[in-house]
Amino acid sequence: MPDNVRIAIDAMGGDIGPAMTVAGCAMVAEQKNDVEFLLFGDETLVREQVAKYLGLSGVATCIHTDVAIQMGDKPSQALRTGRRVSSMWQAIDAVKQGKADVAVSAGNTGALMAMAKVILRTLASVERPALAAIWPNARGESIVLDLGASIGADAQHLVDLAVMGSAMARIVLGRDTPTVGLLNVGVEEIKGIEEVKAAARILRGMPDKHMKYHGFVEGDDLGAGTVDVVVTEGFTGNIALKTAEGTAKQIAQYLRTEMNRSIMSRIGYLFARSAFNALRKKMDPRRSNGAVFLGLDGIVIKSHGGTDGLGFSGAVDIGYEMARNGLQAKIRETLVESHEIMLTFDQPAAATER
Repeated sequence: MPDNVRIAIDAMGGDIGPAMTVAGCAMVAEQKNDVEFLLFGDETLVREQVAKYLGLSGVATCIHTDVAIQMGDKPSQALRTGRRVSSMWQAIDAVKQGKADVAVSAGNTGALMAMAKVILRTLASVERPALAAIWPNARGESIVLDLGASIGADAQHLVDLAVMGSAMARIVLGRDTPTVGLLNVGVEEIKGIEEVKAAARILRGMPDKHMKYHGFVEGDDLGAGTVDVVVTEGFTGNIALKTAEGTAKQIAQYLRTEMNRSIMSRIGYLFARSAFNALRKKMDPRRSNGAVFLGLDGIVIKSHGGTDGLGFSGAVDIGYEMARNGLQAKIRETLVESHEIMLTFDQPAAATER
């Protein structure tokens, strides 16, 4: 890898485009002296924003594109209109061509996944990519995947998710041997569908060199931080994510309502203001912004489209860490070992007939 980490940015992505994406890049440039940006988008609009930040001088290159993928575009529509000419496509293609180490976009999630799969393909031993994100919990943070990249999973795919999630945890969370749990309807070994139980048998047989299998975990373990990596298939993972986001918003609304209910409540808020500020900071979605498409032959980061410059900088920073610390090499190394172990298992029919 070159001395500098080169990050390709879909500058037109997100709800407000360059005003947010360029601001986020400028924040990262202030903190790191070994980063370069390739900014893909409407050159006039992008350069107008770049000119506002002295820190981007000399480290940001603007590349004009004629098309910006819209947030409401269907993946098939995005592929038809944006193939080779959109800011999203060209940012991902820069990774494919070796011009960038990672691509970051706040654009349409479905379009981003579709383009990434077409351009980069999956790693040789990975059937489908996954969407992984940092999940705040009582102990700090954990990695949860899959959050909706694909629906359903057999035993091999669940093991692949565990391998890829643990590689991410080693980089982002700094865990030398991350603990891994399979999300299930109970912690007892007899519970769950056959695919999950088959994956558990495989993970129990793997050495503790790169990760340590904890066992089954339940929904409340996500918030408790029982393990470093929680593995589930995309349907369940996406429901868990949306439920957690909705619950956080609901609690915040309850607090605002109660704090304004009476004079005494407002006085009480003044005395507890520091505690509420700390709570607000912990619940700030910008802290954990940036999901990673794992399993592709290249690194792609998805930022929330409605975030601001600070939130986008978090997504860019995750991409930087993934590239700088060799995420792909770590995934490849562990995948080879896991697939060798899987060959020693006689998979149950329910797990192998898919």
